Amino acid sequence: MSLEQSVIFDERKDQIHRKGDAPFTMGCNRESLAGAVSQRACVFCGSRVVLYPIADAVHLVHGPIGCASYTWDIRGALSSGPALHRLSFSTDLQEKDVIFGGEEKLYKALVELIDRHAPAAAFVYSTCIVGIIGDDLNAVCARVSREKGIPVLPVQSEGFKGNKRSGYHAACKAMFQLMGKGSTEGISPLSVNLLGDFNLAGEIWIIREYFRQMGIETVANITGDGRVADIRRAHGAALNVVQCSGATMDLAKMMQETFGTPFLRVSYFGVEDMAESLYAVARFFLQRDPAIMDRTRALVREELAVLYPRLQEYRRALEGKKAAIYVGGAFKAFSLVKAFRLLGMQVVLAGSQTGTEEDYQELYEITDEGTIIVDDSNPLELSSFLKEKDVDIFVGGVKERPIAYKLGVGFCDHNHERKEPLEGFVGMLNFAKEVHSSVMSPVWRFVPRSIHRGKEPAFTESLFKAGAECRPN
Repeated sequence: MSLEQSVIFDERKDQIHRKGDAPFTMGCNRESLAGAVSQRACVFCGSRVVLYPIADAVHLVHGPIGCASYTWDIRGALSSGPALHRLSFSTDLQEKDVIFGGEEKLYKALVELIDRHAPAAAFVYSTCIVGIIGDDLNAVCARVSREKGIPVLPVQSEGFKGNKRSGYHAACKAMFQLMGKGSTEGISPLSVNLLGDFNLAGEIWIIREYFRQMGIETVANITGDGRVADIRRAHGAALNVVQCSGATMDLAKMMQETFGTPFLRVSYFGVEDMAESLYAVARFFLQRDPAIMDRTRALVREELAVLYPRLQEYRRALEGKKAAIYVGGAFKAFSLVKAFRLLGMQVVLAGSQTGTEEDYQELYEITDEGTIIVDDSNPLELSSFLKEKDVDIFVGGVKERPIAYKLGVGFCDHNHERKEPLEGFVGMLNFAKEVHSSVMSPVWRFVPRSIHRGKEPAFTESLFKAGAECRPN
């Protein structure tokens, strides 16, 4: 099938590429096409998912109740202590507030929440309607901060300002206001901040333990299992380690420009990228601690000795199967391509909601000929590509799950809601288990996908037998 035959909207042709058809160019990082029902979220949602895991802060949405409801507990971000982030607070703007303004309502809500919960800080999120009516968030936040003696930080995240990436930037600007305010006394010269990890299913604890075994102190989690006091002293760390580059790369650049903190871009998904991430950090600290590389190699060898035999068992069953990937951040797609290759599977579709030109160039270089690469896709396109490529499993988030199930395709949740960790070496084993159980499940004998594969008689016969077995004698 040619690109022209499979593109639903002509205006999106330059955001879809089939490797091998033509020289690689990719349109990206633009506003979603009107009417395309993009899978992308708004600016407010982007800022909320980044800041939400800071567990000892109040997160107040200044806007209609629907905005707070939409993002309530939006990430499966676990906390080792306070769980204030699990609550969803809203000023619940009504028609009268839209006409006369909501500043007084915002002030009273902040005062009540701070008095009741004694947070370390408060984040106030601006929504579309606030941007329209012109409430002065900065003035209200500054007033409450003076009166209550804690940071009250406005997040300028009006949804109509752009797309989800703009929300990431708004979140980074708000967080940056905290930095440089805390004491850096006692921080080890071998120290890092973990940026862009949101502690889904406790993953940041796995990564922190790896660094501990290497002899490295973690100063601040930004933002999974995050604490305001740690963020205030994060400028004292020797290195920023950035995983979700789309979400927190702006913050890393701000810290480099202001505090001189260098950063490394890493990924904790898959065996190859997890090992290289640890080695990259070890290389950075090698002059300060010549023994750190030996400790890192020992750690990786120990983990792989347990992992590889188990992976080979799954590979024997999965060899030759096809996978499709559509995730929020492009960094996940890189690691997933390598992880599927380790399992003997072929990635035939790869894309993201928020990738940049550099991201897609890297994705192009690591994928096989014929792979479809997409930016900011929509359900019609994704359904078309899944059927064309006849995939065995689709990796995505909660919005992609119904597409897979309606087409009779296995699904792996690699987004906010998952309960099993997929980062680290143990995460690769969990991923392989989930892929195997999904792809090899006997349920696929009883779904319409069998018809699509030209197996209608066997499919019909199996349904008939299943129905006969259920009939009473």
